[in-house]
Amino acid sequence: MLKNVCIIPARGGSKRIPRKNIKIFAGRPMIGHSILSAIGSGIFDRVIVSTDDPEITSVAKEFGAEVPFIRPAELSDDYTNTTDVISHSINWLRNTDLDIKAVCCIYATAPFIQVSDLVQAEKIFHSGNWEYVFSATTFGFPIFRSIKKNTDGSIEMFYPEHFNTRSQDLPEAYHDAGQFYFGKPDAWLSGKKIFDIGSTIVDLPRWRVQDIDTLEDWDRAEVLYKLLNQSKSSTT
Repeated sequence: MLKNVCIIPARGGSKRIPRKNIKIFAGRPMIGHSILSAIGSGIFDRVIVSTDDPEITSVAKEFGAEVPFIRPAELSDDYTNTTDVISHSINWLRNTDLDIKAVCCIYATAPFIQVSDLVQAEKIFHSGNWEYVFSATTFGFPIFRSIKKNTDGSIEMFYPEHFNTRSQDLPEAYHDAGQFYFGKPDAWLSGKKIFDIGSTIVDLPRWRVQDIDTLEDWDRAEVLYKLLNQSKSSTT
């Protein structure tokens, strides 16, 4: 039987936020949020963490994920990309004779991920001929009216032709929400681009999207998480 597999990349060498993947966020190690959401969705036959780190391994297993292999050092440095990590996991699983129909990468630092979004993404993925289905959200300001600052301090528009274009007449632009990516195994293995014509998205509201790359991001995410959970409590 073909399987849905979730793979959560989580190396141990985070620089800007040390030990980010297992740093306590809202009462549990950060990666715990991703693992529990993946398991709670009920759509995955296996939830696997790809890591090079013994402590992350222990935490991942505590929250119910598998860590069936240790990621090699050459895939654990600052320059390794996600596609290579997922491809390594797929090859390892195929060598165990596992038949895979879909591989979902969930980032370890995605505490705002929702079970309902994963379920929706899986449904979209299997109902069409998509290479990838991933989470995305809209920019809060029209990117066609964006400006850049030059080295001499002056500014100019990226798209000067739209100086007089009304915001409502510009196409809406989206960006990656940094939460999850469903993909065909062969799409991952061949390195097909995620942000391309063969992909579609699950559209998330902007208030449920927060990158966590710096300590400032972390603080903002904690405040947002607390507010969102207070809102849930007041409506139940």
